[in-house]
Amino acid sequence: MIDHRLLNAFVRDIFLAMGCPESEATLAANVLVSADLRGIDSHGVARLSGYVRLMDHGRLNPKPQMRIIHETPSTAVLDGDAGLGLVVAPRAMEIAMEKADKVGTGWVAVRNSNHFGIAGYHASMALERDMIGWSMTHAGPLVTPTFSKERLLGTNPICVAMPAKEEPPFLLDMATTTAAYGKLEILQRKNLDTPTGWVQDADGQPTTDANAVRKGGALLPLGGDREHGSHKGYGLGAMVDLFSGILSGANYGPWVPPFATAGFMAAEEGVGIGTGHFLGAMRVDAFRPADEFKTHLDQWIRRFRSAEGLNGESVRIPGDPEREMEAIRRTEGIPVLAPVIADLKSLGERFGVSFPGEMNNSPSV
Repeated sequence: MIDHRLLNAFVRDIFLAMGCPESEATLAANVLVSADLRGIDSHGVARLSGYVRLMDHGRLNPKPQMRIIHETPSTAVLDGDAGLGLVVAPRAMEIAMEKADKVGTGWVAVRNSNHFGIAGYHASMALERDMIGWSMTHAGPLVTPTFSKERLLGTNPICVAMPAKEEPPFLLDMATTTAAYGKLEILQRKNLDTPTGWVQDADGQPTTDANAVRKGGALLPLGGDREHGSHKGYGLGAMVDLFSGILSGANYGPWVPPFATAGFMAAEEGVGIGTGHFLGAMRVDAFRPADEFKTHLDQWIRRFRSAEGLNGESVRIPGDPEREMEAIRRTEGIPVLAPVIADLKSLGERFGVSFPGEMNNSPSV
């Protein structure tokens, strides 16, 4: 169990050692550790070595000069100059919110970026300004369309964040696959199988082998198979790819460069520039008074939470599990698996950064 503040400082110092400016290293560390705090371990500090590998392979610029290459009063295309997606995506959201302040909504397509961490971090930036935040990104091809053996799409997450009044915000942050690849990595480290419906093998047959994708298999779209609606997950993933890739001028489909996950560095010749994202902000009062909207969202949340549960379970709203986990981990620390600790210590040795020790039962804030 590692105190989140010590883990954050370690990650920041690694980004600094990579050559990132201090403000960007701090932001990137905040994005990564926020994933671990929320219980999304697949997108947290376990991903740090991947960014280092991107830099080693010449695919990551630690000091990007981001620039708007096209814009209207409500839209823009941002070129991320091969920077950390952890930094490029928040800049895109800032631009979207600036435009929403002026004209009601703002939408920014991003090209020439890299893996941007959890979509929820970026969409949630809009909440404090009484805006609805949107965030999506495509990723390297590890996912097969329904009825195919070829990997043509990424896990391609979608996030929508809506501000409430007295209740916590509505925060839907989901991959368009049955599971993100990072969850397979967690199972691989624990030497466990996957649930049915997560992956198929190289011949297109169902399997529970957590290493199936490394062996030429594929992740499955949300739904798992046609009978359970995988065509809908495929459609959602395709939509994210079109917004993030074709609309922005980034690569798309099988040409999206993969993240530096072990065994997935090679990319096909590009049809665009880098990885793409799509972010948006909608001012609530562009539709109805913000206070009125938030009051009704409170009512919606309370009604759904009061629904009669099954088998002793209670109904949650999107965002509840992550908030509950964050409350625990801010106090008890972040659990980091031994293989991840070994990986982080190796990075620390390379860059001259000491890895923090375990917690001493002192509460964090």
